[in-house]
Amino acid sequence: MDNLVIFVIAVVAVAILVIGGGVTLAVAIYQANRLILAAASLTQSEDMSSDGGHKSGFGQTMRKDRWWFEPLWTGLGFLFFVIYVNWAAFQGEHYWHGSYLSPLYSPVLFVDIARVGAAPVGHSLFGVWPDWINAIWPPFFPTSPAWLILAGPLAFRLTCYYYRKFYYRTYFMSPPGCAVGPFSTQPIQYKGETALFIFQNLHRFTWYVACGYIAILSWDAFVSLWESGAVFSGRLGIGVGSIVLLVNPILLATYTFGCHSCRHLVGGNMNRFSGSFVSRIRFNLWKRVSWLNQRHMLFAWISMIWVGFSDIYVRLCSMGIIYDFNTW
Repeated sequence: MDNLVIFVIAVVAVAILVIGGGVTLAVAIYQANRLILAAASLTQSEDMSSDGGHKSGFGQTMRKDRWWFEPLWTGLGFLFFVIYVNWAAFQGEHYWHGSYLSPLYSPVLFVDIARVGAAPVGHSLFGVWPDWINAIWPPFFPTSPAWLILAGPLAFRLTCYYYRKFYYRTYFMSPPGCAVGPFSTQPIQYKGETALFIFQNLHRFTWYVACGYIAILSWDAFVSLWESGAVFSGRLGIGVGSIVLLVNPILLATYTFGCHSCRHLVGGNMNRFSGSFVSRIRFNLWKRVSWLNQRHMLFAWISMIWVGFSDIYVRLCSMGIIYDFNTW
């Protein structure tokens, strides 16, 4: 591939990552500023709501249950995952072991052969990390292939309907729970995905990107069955890491194909499901996708945790901390 084409791909990938981070930061600042202004605008007379004398203020509600438990554990759990993913991406090494590739680094666009535990050059799409990229690469970012590909799957997760719900509640307190106002008992007026949140409408397009990653990770799982990753030329076998990497795309598929966008794609824009053969097929697909969609939160968490676990397993094997039992 021509160097100019590779340069454009790398610049676009980095730009997506930087812009995505900037948009996320801007949204957080916007929400924080909005809530601060709302709190500052409350007068002493507004401190007590006229609706039944309910006391207003942060977290005030008539609810007696532990409404704060769900936003607390979901917020902390996702925050831990984000911290770990960023830490793993910053390492830029120990993401390959034998025939196992960490899902956080797949697909490998370039390989820095100077890094310990890096993938073999033959398993990268464009070979060795070129000097011309090093010349434009930010000095505070290690030459880690993860930075070139994480924007894709993270864009799908960030704009997911379930993830919107929990980070709106957890991080933006908008609102933190049903019938629980952040600074007053007055409900927050929902304005849809407008203004800074208009980027959420990209979710239906990022779904196709997520499907592409499932195909890529499925190939990685297939490669993991061959000794040293030598597909069709090495010895065929299986290891604990192979099982880990095989389960990974399956769990990601349960989350991705249970997506609301997928449900609309297979069963939307129809007046009836009976009649033609195609309509009946779409109805059966819609029922199966609906089953996954009803468990969207469950599969979102399981698949996310398993991605992190897969990286941890490959990393610990590469570092020699644990031994991978296999048939080779």
